[in-house]
Amino acid sequence: VQLQASGGGLVQSGGSLRLSCAASEFSLDTKNIGWFRQAPGKEREDVLCISNSGGIKYYIESAKGRFTIARDNAKNTVYLQMNSLNPDDTAVYYCTTDPVFGVGPCRPKMSDFHLWGQGTVVTVSS
Repeated sequence: VQLQASGGGLVQSGGSLRLSCAASEFSLDTKNIGWFRQAPGKEREDVLCISNSGGIKYYIESAKGRFTIARDNAKNTVYLQMNSLNPDDTAVYYCTTDPVFGVGPCRPKMSDFHLWGQGTVVTVSS
């Protein structure tokens, strides 16, 4: 089972990006899917999660009103739409889930999730 994040890139402050999370040999619609990020020299930071029933949990205040998450089950893909980006959003973004803990309401932390793949780099210039 692999998760693959894509869609990152270089964008100017105030711009938007849509990240995608796809999976091989795994149906994303049955599990909670989260996004976390890690900036250079900083600890991992949970961003937000969508539960298998569609509930959404934000882990950082700065994402509210700017980031949204959505599923396209036909494409087995979860999207992270990021608007009004600023340099503080610069990081490697990863999507994550877990076969055991990735069910029910999104958990207070996603540190229990053990599946994630190669991240995608987001760079926001000022």
